[in-house]
Amino acid sequence: MDLRSLRLFVAVAEAGSVGKAAARLHMAQPPLSVQIRNFEALVGTPLFHRVPGGMETTDAGAALLARAKESLALAHEGVEAARSVAAGRVGRLAVGYMFALGYAVLPKLIPGLRRTIPDVDLQFLEMSALTYEQQIEERKVTVGICMPPIRREGISTAIVGRQALRLAVPSASPFARARAVDPLALQGCLLIGLPTYSEGADSSVVASFLRRHNVTMKVAHRVTTVHSALALVLAGEGLAIVPSCAALGAPPGIKFKPFLDADDAFDVAVCWRSDLKSPLVEPFIECVRQSIS
Repeated sequence: MDLRSLRLFVAVAEAGSVGKAAARLHMAQPPLSVQIRNFEALVGTPLFHRVPGGMETTDAGAALLARAKESLALAHEGVEAARSVAAGRVGRLAVGYMFALGYAVLPKLIPGLRRTIPDVDLQFLEMSALTYEQQIEERKVTVGICMPPIRREGISTAIVGRQALRLAVPSASPFARARAVDPLALQGCLLIGLPTYSEGADSSVVASFLRRHNVTMKVAHRVTTVHSALALVLAGEGLAIVPSCAALGAPPGIKFKPFLDADDAFDVAVCWRSDLKSPLVEPFIECVRQSIS
């Protein structure tokens, strides 16, 4: 039994005659009569009986008519739902974000997404430096706002912004009184290090920055989040080189200082599985760009 047979049956039942139904359907009457007879044979019982001036449904036909209309309506809703998802008008988007970027991005991003894709169900999930690749790879998040970007096969990346390097120091530190810090002044200081994100030599933004200025700092602690790094800075365990967004929501007692003659920065990117074919990705990327700019 197919939807076309149901549509023809409903058309004849509502018109009260094969002739009127054929006219409404823009088809000849004999083929429609054949279709109805074949449909009755498929169902296994007469669905119509003749009356003066046309046809009426039998009790069996009346029982089928109500359910046929429901089936056709559900089929139409299903097609419209599929088209809406394909067009990016509805659907679900699980958004992962790095903790350090929360205050900097979400307050502007979420209202922008509500305006741009108002009928899409949004879910926001915090990601850590240790798990963000896995969360995207295992489809626990649809798209991730990552810092640094994921550089690996199977993951697509779109750079959406940058976060300048800042030196996080205790308020009582001599560095706190400087307008900007000369990188050379960090020679020999203790560093609260963030993840390196790669095996072997440290190729992180911070490590590259220190090497370029020929500065060596001793890593006192290696932590997985900016939040943990700031806690250790506050405890006097060392200094941290963090993205500028770390100053948003930071605890009192910490100062964030720019560097002299340095434009180094952490790249911020939207990352997603390369095999993800969703019309929601592009409008999401644009909303993130506008939120960071």
